[in-house]
Amino acid sequence: MTSRTLLRLCTAGAATAAGIALAMAPAVAATSGSAGHGNGHGNGHGGPTVPVRLLSINDLHGNLEPPSGSSSRILDPDGPLIDADGSLTGLPGGKYSIAGGASYLATYVKQARTENTLLVAAGDLIGASPLISAAYHDEPTLEVLGSLGLNATAAGNHEFDEGYAELQRLMNGGCHPVDGCSPAGQWKGTDFDFLAANVLKEGSGQYALPPFYVKKINGVQVGFIGLVTATTPTIVTAEGIKGLQFTEEVAAANRASAYLARRGVKAQVVLMHEGDSTTPNQSPDACSANTANAGSRIARELNPQIDLVISGHSHQAYICKTKDPAGQDRYYTQGSSFGRVLTQIDLRVDKRTRDVVRSSVTADNKVVARTVTPDPQVEAQVQTWRTRSAEVANRKIGSITGDITNVVTNTSAATTRPETPLGDLIADSQLEAAKPAGAEIALMNPGGIRTSLTYAQSGSEGDGVVTYGEAFAVQPFSNIVQVRTYTGAQLKALLEQQVWTPNPATGAINHRMLQVSSSLTYTFDTTKPVGSRVSDVKLNGAPVTDTQSIKIAANNFLMGGGDGFSVFTQSTDTWSGPVDLDAFTAYLTAHSPISPSAADRITMIK
Repeated sequence: MTSRTLLRLCTAGAATAAGIALAMAPAVAATSGSAGHGNGHGNGHGGPTVPVRLLSINDLHGNLEPPSGSSSRILDPDGPLIDADGSLTGLPGGKYSIAGGASYLATYVKQARTENTLLVAAGDLIGASPLISAAYHDEPTLEVLGSLGLNATAAGNHEFDEGYAELQRLMNGGCHPVDGCSPAGQWKGTDFDFLAANVLKEGSGQYALPPFYVKKINGVQVGFIGLVTATTPTIVTAEGIKGLQFTEEVAAANRASAYLARRGVKAQVVLMHEGDSTTPNQSPDACSANTANAGSRIARELNPQIDLVISGHSHQAYICKTKDPAGQDRYYTQGSSFGRVLTQIDLRVDKRTRDVVRSSVTADNKVVARTVTPDPQVEAQVQTWRTRSAEVANRKIGSITGDITNVVTNTSAATTRPETPLGDLIADSQLEAAKPAGAEIALMNPGGIRTSLTYAQSGSEGDGVVTYGEAFAVQPFSNIVQVRTYTGAQLKALLEQQVWTPNPATGAINHRMLQVSSSLTYTFDTTKPVGSRVSDVKLNGAPVTDTQSIKIAANNFLMGGGDGFSVFTQSTDTWSGPVDLDAFTAYLTAHSPISPSAADRITMIK
């Protein structure tokens, strides 16, 4: 059988099997292991055990080239960089390494790989990718991951950025239906699957993607169950996941786990695109206290048959440990993002019980520091795609007079403005693109702004020059600018759905503040109860009334209720315009040179 064989489960949990996918590998001689309790939940039974090594990554986001700036740095007790004298401003105290890059990651993978090793991932390997990968719909990244020998990955929310049909094409092969074949020719598909046990086809209860992958290694079967965050419908465009149902993670994983166990697959790992935010470099026992986080909850509640949880989504690096419902220790891990960390997990499987000996599990996050020789095969692949995308990336589209950032500053001041110069610029560009539809206001989600525009040249284009590649890095999602009509009362209700929540312990701000065009001003008072924080709303300087009609522009992600802004869905008179990146590049070309805005459109009272 192949790993494309799809298990079908009804949502009530009854199972019928089209079969279990088994990819065979040579077995090695068994070795002795320690005694256990043999309760069928991972303690072993004192018989011979065999070693298994898992290597995992998550949230690569198509970063084939070494990431730059703050995205290249990672806390590392052995790192050469020290956060002192402002050299690493804005990063937590500690030592850092410069890390990441597919060719460096390949070296670490090959150094750690043994004959009993599997390489797996926890989602968001593609999507929100740099131009080198995104220019060809992430086929370059999937090609490289195939070269690394990736066995399986959970689907992440970003795997759905271009829609379910596109994800199927990437798995199964064929040229893009609009852009055609890449310079490499017809895409052959992946040798690994994107797994999601909690994504069903609406109305049928059938899995939309394979729910699990089983690999026989060292003579024992290891099952991998895939999960994607159940919040995917709120963070992906509605059109991209049309016809899909995203169910609660624990129940979905437990159904797949029970099915595997009944068929003799007792060693089980969950690959989960959901995670935690933790204090870096905690001990495994200390970081298990994150009981309020989604990743911890799932890792804690999964049934005892599941031995290990490999997570993603939150871009954190941690090795944590919790108790499963039977009171046994269970590790859950995450390896940062952008290929900066390779997680290595070693365990032993009891050959008689076919289960993981929990006491044998060890885990370590290895920083992919750029102190090793990059793998020549993967470096050649990256260079090939770099060359293919260079002509597009280096095209000049405009100029700026200084850094235009996407960073909210001065958050501790009594009065601050929760917007950024880049957020203002993008909102203005979308308003201009939507003028043919009569748009009066444009709103932009901050999560869709992936990096800043810097004045210093990134290559040889010259200081202040903005290239297409740089603009693409800012807005890589290819969302559509749309316009709908709302009342003034709906606009106020929409703004009330914004979030600005400080963490008293750390001072960090959890915020979801829409970036606004120059035509809109208002005050947001965090000292007032939720639902009554917005006041003094003005359109081009004139107070907005509850009954007046206002045409608002936003991308289709927001119009579909993304990021929890459900008010956007209360109007349906939709006009669809250009792709957001096209609107952005056209504005830069028309108005260059552009200076950073004062970011003074929203007044916040704290």
